[in-house]
Amino acid sequence: MKVLGVDIGGTKIRMGVIDEKGNILYDERVPTELPLYPYLEEQVLRMLRQHPGIEAVGIGTHGFVDPVGGRIIYATETLPGWTGTPVKEKLESATGLRVEVENDAACAALVEAKLGAAKGRDRIAVLTLGTGLGGGIIWDGKILSGGPHGGAAEIGHMILYPGGALCTCGRRGCFEQYVSGTGLRRRIAEAGLDMTPDELFRRSEADPEARKLVEAFTYDLAVVISTLQAAFDMETAVIGGGVSDSAEYWWDSLLSKLDPLLLHPLEVKKAQFGNDAGILGAALLTAEERNAS
Repeated sequence: MKVLGVDIGGTKIRMGVIDEKGNILYDERVPTELPLYPYLEEQVLRMLRQHPGIEAVGIGTHGFVDPVGGRIIYATETLPGWTGTPVKEKLESATGLRVEVENDAACAALVEAKLGAAKGRDRIAVLTLGTGLGGGIIWDGKILSGGPHGGAAEIGHMILYPGGALCTCGRRGCFEQYVSGTGLRRRIAEAGLDMTPDELFRRSEADPEARKLVEAFTYDLAVVISTLQAAFDMETAVIGGGVSDSAEYWWDSLLSKLDPLLLHPLEVKKAQFGNDAGILGAALLTAEERNAS
């Protein structure tokens, strides 16, 4: 069985033809263009013509998603006009194939649970530390998602510091504003330093000011993980996203700060699939039972 996995981002859309073993047979990136839905349909139909034998389509996207109805409940201005789009209904009508739609971070969690760092685990939390903070929860082997507003497991918008840094959601102090690329850049600017997050991590061994910021980042990340453990009692926490590419510089600091905060021992691992997680997780959606909760 071949499935088309689609990962929709604010600047690009990645599409991959995936087989039943999780092998990427073909993948392609195209720039994100607006209005998004007709452009998406055009690209999907083109891929189906070019790759006969595709039997289903999985879509991973930014935003709050109704995973059963396959509708975008809410998306920020990263994807203008995307809110309210009945993606599943429209794309199934256009293609004649089964289409499944889910939040992109949930897709990343699914592939790490089924094929990656947490393979064989039934309850996991995946944190994707990128420009923002994405998160996905696997609960008894299935994605924890949906809810009346499509916002279940929106980890990035739990509050870490009440009254803290202003978040894109309009509230203050969200996890995302402290353990993400955006949060790191804010910390760096507030400290009066001139460096990127990657440079911050690389200089942290020799530069006391850089080390101080990295220690604050790893403490906050430890609090985030321990809070999620209290809520979900997961077996494994998986850390991915672009910020995790520099984990060699801060991983030991994170583990040392996390240990005294945990209620129970917890396995913490680095994500296995990196940038491939989006298309692979989207493809895996089509193998899941999508029951209304």
